[in-house]
This record gives sequence, structure tokens and C-alpha cells, in this order.
Amino acid sequence: MKIAIRLTALLLLALLTGCSADPEYNIEITKPIYQEQDKEMPFEIQVKEKDAGVTGLDVSAEFSMTNMDHGMTKVELTEGEDGKYSGNVELPMPGKYEILFILEKDGEKNEKVISYEVEKPEGVASINGEWITHEDVDFYKFINYLQLAINRETDQKRYTGDQLKEALAYWESQEKLVEDQNQLLTQIIRLRSMAMLAEEKGHMATDAEIETEINKVRAQYDQFESAKAMINKYGEEKFWETEKQQYQLIVLSQKVQKDMIEKVKKENPNMSQQEINFQAQKQYEELLVSQVNSMKIKIL
Repeated sequence: MKIAIRLTALLLLALLTGCSADPEYNIEITKPIYQEQDKEMPFEIQVKEKDAGVTGLDVSAEFSMTNMDHGMTKVELTEGEDGKYSGNVELPMPGKYEILFILEKDGEKNEKVISYEVEKPEGVASINGEWITHEDVDFYKFINYLQLAINRETDQKRYTGDQLKEALAYWESQEKLVEDQNQLLTQIIRLRSMAMLAEEKGHMATDAEIETEINKVRAQYDQFESAKAMINKYGEEKFWETEKQQYQLIVLSQKVQKDMIEKVKKENPNMSQQEINFQAQKQYEELLVSQVNSMKIKIL
């Protein structure tokens, strides 16, 4: 009789334990973790239970290297949408890490350990897995400074006195935008996104088309001593080789613009050319937003 009671008690205990079992949380790293010296890098995870995002968690992560002793780095994560949690972490070096995730909700604590290979980033952002490098950003910065120099030289020939002072003060204020990395990344993302769309539509940029555009911009720069001096200091061969790569993208994006003009013209045969251009530009911008939203863009 005692044995039967004991077995019943054990069975009841097992049932109770089963009812209070920890939830089965699954963790997916949705934003890659990279390491840069003396810099906090963003990362993101998604916590799911039965394929549904889990909200309302307090989440922290503890990073420790698998094969080296660099201590432990702890990060508190902030909740986003649909079970996503993000934070910033400064790691000592790239390599293999064990990440202990501590998840708390309603007084209950869960722990999950994930092994992860942390790498050094190849750039400052990526579009569909294609990196935007530091060199890309530096070149766009140079191009923007080049345009500022041309604008200054133009105004120095056009104005005198207070008008010139006002114009030069304005161009000096624009230097802050040139140094803004987010502004530069926006320029790069816009151009690359539309070039990718052009290729999806079957367009190509021929060597002859690229050379035609390069000759136009070369002729423009040759009119300004400031531009020629800057390009010479940068390195002419290096500059024009990089510029050629950029104009391949520009030619492709121009073909999408032409598609928009032809589309508007066909739909509105009686519209003036000025209105056609306006409507085509509007549709181009709408298409650009749609294209950017459809791409996997990661900014570090």
C-alpha cells in the first residue's frame, strides 16, 4: 500500500513539474555581431516560442571567448518589435564566442547558450550582402568636397563684397553635411539600389556609355583650377579609375530615369515636357523608396 502511495506521489510530482516546465525559447541572431577596436557594435536577436515572437522579456547577454581568456562582457538588450531585442557590445577581438542569454519574464528566468563566430566587418554597411567599405565612403566625401570647391570657385568669379562673403559662408556651412557619414551612406545606397534595379530590368552600362559620361565630367572638372588641384593631390589615375566604377552605376540609374520619362509620356501624350519630367522624377523617387525597402540593408 505504501509503495502504491509513493508511486502516486511521484507521478503527481512529475505531472506538476511538467506543467511548470520552462518555456522553450528559441533565439536567432538577426543582426550579425562584428568586432572593431575600441568601438561598440550593434547586434540584434529575435526570441521565439512556437514560431511566435516573445515580447515582454528582460534580456541580457554575456559574451566570453571560447579559446581565450578575455573575461566576460555583459550587455543589457532593449526590446523592439515582434520579439526582437537589440544592444551594443564592445568585444576585445574577433573569434569564437559563447554567448549566455538570460531571459526573464514574470519572475521566471531562462538561460540559453549560443556559440557564435564574431568577425571583423569589411565595411560600414552592406546592401544585400555587398559591403560599403570605408574607401567607398571616403571617395564620396572627396567628391562632395570637390563639388564644394567648384561652387566656391564659381561664386568667387561671380560675386564680390558682401555677396561673396555670404556665398562663401554658405558653402562653409555645407562642410558639416560632407562629414556626416549617414548622409554619405544615403547617397551610396540610393545609387547602388537603383543600379541594382536597372540590372534586374535587364539594363546594361556599356563601356562606350560610361566613357561618354566620364568625358563630360572630366571636361567640367577641367574648367576649375581648384578641382584639378584636388584631383592631382588625390592621384589622377586612382581618381578616374574609381570614378569609372561610379559612372557604371550612374549610367544604369539614368536608364531607370529614362524608363520613367517614357512611361509618363506614353500615359500622358498631351502633357508638357516640363510636367513629364516632374512626374517622372516623382515616380522615380517613389520607385527608389520601394527598391530600398525591398533590400537587406545593414548599417553598422
